[in-house]
Amino acid sequence: MSHEDPKFVLWGYYRSSCAGRLRIALDLKSVDFENAFVRLDKDEQLQDHWKAVNPSGAVPVLVATSREDTYAITQSVAALEYLEEVLPDRRSLLPMDPVARAKVRVLVNIIACDTQPISNRHIMLAVNDIGASGAEWSKKYISRGLAAYEKTVGISAGKYSVGDEITLADVCLVPAVWAAQRWGVDFEPMPVVSRIFETLSRDPAVMRSHWACQPDTPDELRNKG
Repeated sequence: MSHEDPKFVLWGYYRSSCAGRLRIALDLKSVDFENAFVRLDKDEQLQDHWKAVNPSGAVPVLVATSREDTYAITQSVAALEYLEEVLPDRRSLLPMDPVARAKVRVLVNIIACDTQPISNRHIMLAVNDIGASGAEWSKKYISRGLAAYEKTVGISAGKYSVGDEITLADVCLVPAVWAAQRWGVDFEPMPVVSRIFETLSRDPAVMRSHWACQPDTPDELRNKG
């Protein structure tokens, strides 16, 4: 990392899909960063000291420290866009063409707006609290979101989601598929998503970013993804 680049701390949790996006992006860009952890399974995200950092009571938070200031970015897509802008000499995850960029952002938002929020952990727990199955809820809405991704990606896919280079769309897709695998989503109706994911899964940055090999992954789950 050059002296001009910010220093980064990524506050996350091994199972967080949104934290997974940032791990992948930082690795693809060869950015050194410090890991820090918030134990969602122990409700640390609900404590006052964490809400002082992120009023939403969630992870991830990317803390960027430059010579001028320190700034905590509390939304993952905003953090991904920030990395594109502040590290222009690093590997770009957005195409140059405006139409291709729009296609990437559409796919990003299918995951980040239409899929992940309604299948998040706190939603699943709320569904359990009213006597239904949070696991079935998550499976249903992740399936619905990825089905929309499948139909949309068909007009832009090459080797990856938009053409033949990894983009922010792929960075968001991978952790969504990890979550879908956890809840037993059927991928047979999603051949394009499956193909893209299989290709991405062989990328070293994706392999290093997998939830099963993070420093905070419990021993009983380590390397079992």
